Amino acid sequence: MSNSSRKGQLELGINRSPEKDRNFHLGGRSFYFFDFDDNIAFLTTPLILFHKTDRHEVKISSGDFAQYHQSIGKSGPYADYDLDFCDTTGTFRNFRDHHIEDIEKLQGKKQIFVQDVAEALGFPDFQWKGPSWECFYHATFNQRPLSVITARGHHPETLKDGIRVFVQNKLLPLEPNYLSVYPVSHKETRALLGDAELKEGTAELKQRAIRASVEKAIETYGYNPHHRFGMSDDDPKNIQLIAEEMTRLKARFPEMSFFLIETQHGNFVKHEIKLGGLRGEKVENLSQLSFFEEDRQKS
Repeated sequence: MSNSSRKGQLELGINRSPEKDRNFHLGGRSFYFFDFDDNIAFLTTPLILFHKTDRHEVKISSGDFAQYHQSIGKSGPYADYDLDFCDTTGTFRNFRDHHIEDIEKLQGKKQIFVQDVAEALGFPDFQWKGPSWECFYHATFNQRPLSVITARGHHPETLKDGIRVFVQNKLLPLEPNYLSVYPVSHKETRALLGDAELKEGTAELKQRAIRASVEKAIETYGYNPHHRFGMSDDDPKNIQLIAEEMTRLKARFPEMSFFLIETQHGNFVKHEIKLGGLRGEKVENLSQLSFFEEDRQKS
């Protein structure tokens, strides 16, 4: 990517002053929770499906997987294909870390996620920037506490290494103020979330990660009724269970605000979680999208 294609983002960081949190004067903080794939960024990392009879491999994108995963092996375009859950050779092998010898590290070899982020930056911005990129930039620029909650199975430090590539390429002004990083298919992370026996599904684990992140926010920044929490996701099943978890959190912390941003198929629907249910708002102007800081400057 040329320097000129990055100029707008760099100038933004130079000309823009950090903004205080919306509820700063009341002691509240805004906490941003992000899924990575197809939200912060679009990567080309493929998932692998296996034909039921001859084990022929077919690659699909994470976006297609989010749309069709409940029908794989049953109906639709992937009715004749199966998933394989082996971390080394299966469907999600590119979404896991693999052993890299010390000599390979010295030669500059990186984990697949880090490679894929770097590769994505070779394309024009509109091809790799996800629908939540501007919110991610806003949260990072203003050092809002943020969490990355993803179905990937990399080590949390690998995810940070990949995000650091944005900083190294001057697409982010500095590293995020991480509240937590939960790659919920990472075995050690699953154990931390109470799934040592590896029985829970991705959506259920994301629920636990959201709950743990909210609890950590309160532990780290103190209890305040003016805290605000928001999360974006594109997977329909995840969205449903995220809404369920945020509804439980709203009942537990009724004074605080909770938001869910649905980013499926390029649409934006921002839901505020109320004690009486969801209140949804379709967002048309993507450049003005904010989780919950409606008065912020344009990113």
